[in-house]
Amino acid sequence: MTAPNKTNKNDVPPEGTQKNSTNEKPFVCDICGKGFSRNDTLRRHRRIHTREKTFVCDICGKSFSRNSTLQIHQMVHTNKKPFVCDICGKGFSHNSTLHIHQLVHTNEKPFVCDICGKGFAQSADLRNHKVVHTEEKPFVCDICGKGFPRNSALQRHQRIHTIIEKPFFCDICGKGFWNKDALPRHRWIHSSEKPFVCDICGKGFVQSSDLRKHTVIHTAEKPFVCDICGKGFPWYSTLQIHKRVHTNEKPFVCDICGKGFSRNSTLHIHQFVHTNKKPFVCDICGKGFAQSADLRNHQVVHTEEKPFVCDICGKGFPRNGALQRHQRIHTIKEKPFFCDICGKGFWNKDALPRHRWIHSNEKPFVCDICGKGFVQSCYLRKHTVIHTAEKLFVCDICGKGFPLNGTLQIHQRVHTNEKPFVCDICGKGFSCNSSQQRHRRLHTNKKPFLCEICGKVFAQSGDLRKHTVVHTKEKPFVCDICGKGFTRNSTLQIHQRVHTNEKSFLCNVAKASLRGVN
Repeated sequence: MTAPNKTNKNDVPPEGTQKNSTNEKPFVCDICGKGFSRNDTLRRHRRIHTREKTFVCDICGKSFSRNSTLQIHQMVHTNKKPFVCDICGKGFSHNSTLHIHQLVHTNEKPFVCDICGKGFAQSADLRNHKVVHTEEKPFVCDICGKGFPRNSALQRHQRIHTIIEKPFFCDICGKGFWNKDALPRHRWIHSSEKPFVCDICGKGFVQSSDLRKHTVIHTAEKPFVCDICGKGFPWYSTLQIHKRVHTNEKPFVCDICGKGFSRNSTLHIHQFVHTNKKPFVCDICGKGFAQSADLRNHQVVHTEEKPFVCDICGKGFPRNGALQRHQRIHTIKEKPFFCDICGKGFWNKDALPRHRWIHSNEKPFVCDICGKGFVQSCYLRKHTVIHTAEKLFVCDICGKGFPLNGTLQIHQRVHTNEKPFVCDICGKGFSCNSSQQRHRRLHTNKKPFLCEICGKVFAQSGDLRKHTVVHTKEKPFVCDICGKGFTRNSTLQIHQRVHTNEKSFLCNVAKASLRGVN
């Protein structure tokens, strides 16, 4: 009997074969148990646990565990894009990004879900999608009992319970961080520099993580759908945060006044109320702001630059995103998704189920300050500005202030008599698109808003709201001088003139006599 051949450990495998053909991974990490086929790969992996990042970017201060990763990162600052698509000529800073981009041309989706057969261009999108089928949350927080699909998500969550573990603090705004690498990146917020630029739309960001989140808008689907309002999200975690709007869950509590918030970031902003800190300072006029977004909005007052110009009507915008939204006005035909109740069109199908809430009388998005309900989350966001933000944008004709520049632009049409939205049936012009939409119902005689008490129908949701007061007898608008209640705020305003002796409306004879006296 022939003895079996013994393979020397120094023998080289014959050409055409691969090492570890049995997928053997003899080098195992003693911390997390992950296996590797090579010892040097294990050594690199262990840096994840030790947080060793010896390679530091000299521009933004971000550190990396590998020199190769640093080299790739620095292309963000130099705007180098050495990897060029041979089909459309677009450049990319990473070879992997180029590879993902090229799937756009081939429509290839190599990552297929083995449960439902749906295909994806990226493996990360497939991983996110699979949570839809399983909803398993094997990693449970031992403090509050909340479950997570991945251990890394649990680790991030547990930081909520250990606020004291933030030893690195920003000397400008006082925000704390778990590791010192995050601190220099955070300081970019206080300067107005945005070194991380989206290579699709050109929008700039302070941190690379914000850029990564933004790029999902251009590439990824929204597989995580809210079962209450139908809104879709690219990440499961974002869906969970959104659901707090409906459940009114507020796990982040201010330790000074006890007020609760649905997000940690909102709690952090709220705490400036107690400290009166305004760490975001305008470098032109020196005015301070509690939030970086308020500073950005304010800086438009000084520059008023509008480099992005509409090639159809010539209107200018300060940001490319605003221009893109505006140009939809000129391309009405691009709304393929229509509401079967009122006929309103939408650019994407996600907006349609959210819109249908208007026709039911439900308002699932509730303001946690005053309790007012809204049909859509975007209306709630606009409303909260009333409670929080100042009115930075002032009309130079009448002096009225507005929290948003867009609202100011719409208001100024009152003075200029500009009516860019024209009815294609009768030719009547309107200053805003929503007014035009309401007007068009006069021609179609559509009345999609139904009172569920008496069955009366209305063309506008506002008319339905005013009408329902007849049934409820509710008078929420109360005069703070005499205590009399009113069904509408406008009626209260008129009533209060009785106490102030204000006479805003004079006949022509009275006006002429006043001019004579003056």
